[in-house]
Amino acid sequence: MTSNTVLYETEDNIATVTLNRPERLNALNDELVTELYQVMQQADQDKEVRIIILTGAGRGFCAGGDIHGFNNLVPEQLIVKNPTLFNMNIRADYQTRHAYLPSLRKPVIGMVNGPAAGLGLLYALGCDIRFAADSALFTTAFAKRGLAAEFGMSWLLPRVVGHANAMDLLLSARTIGAEEALQLGLVNKIFPPDKLRQETLAYAREMVTWCSPTAMRHIKQQTWDTPFQSLQESVRDANQIMLETNRSPDFAEGTASFHEKRPPNFQPID
Repeated sequence: MTSNTVLYETEDNIATVTLNRPERLNALNDELVTELYQVMQQADQDKEVRIIILTGAGRGFCAGGDIHGFNNLVPEQLIVKNPTLFNMNIRADYQTRHAYLPSLRKPVIGMVNGPAAGLGLLYALGCDIRFAADSALFTTAFAKRGLAAEFGMSWLLPRVVGHANAMDLLLSARTIGAEEALQLGLVNKIFPPDKLRQETLAYAREMVTWCSPTAMRHIKQQTWDTPFQSLQESVRDANQIMLETNRSPDFAEGTASFHEKRPPNFQPID
């Protein structure tokens, strides 16, 4: 698809999705939000794509919502304005306007190249893995704008950094650097800005080479479903998935490649 506010490129079975409003630090407006959803769905459906990287153009990841860029500022309508029709095959919790990244079947790596604020931080939290430039900055921002924690931030953030740290970041709306973000577990790794893309792509290529797309899909869904399950339910679902994966061509190929000491030839997601 052709897009003005989102760039899309693929190489080595990796899709890189770039927010492209650098003059506004990639702040979200209606056009960007809509196009981002469409591009993410495109990447998720592309059989050649196994890993998705989300990043920002220029010196920012995403500065949050552009208050001059949303045509509809009525809170009740913003809350129910979903990006697409309801899908009965996807958990309803992950079908909301800004919190749909967990519903994608493929791993999403957030490559946080600069400031991630407000809704920008929310999108980073929706990624499965987060790498950041050591110059990146993070803030929830909402309390300093007179706003509540929007679009699931109060649910996502405690599950990443813990309740006490989430309360600190939400109530104070203070800005933290990449080092502190790493200590809190908000990001997985940090790199010098000129090494961030190289290191992120290297990590993604390792996943493409060695990890089964079907296995990653199941593991991602299992992990995102866990907050809604008891241990018994999690084990029950895992047992059912084990029966399926144990009979799959990928399990046979993974076992054969291990014994033959070679990279596996896994199948793409149907």
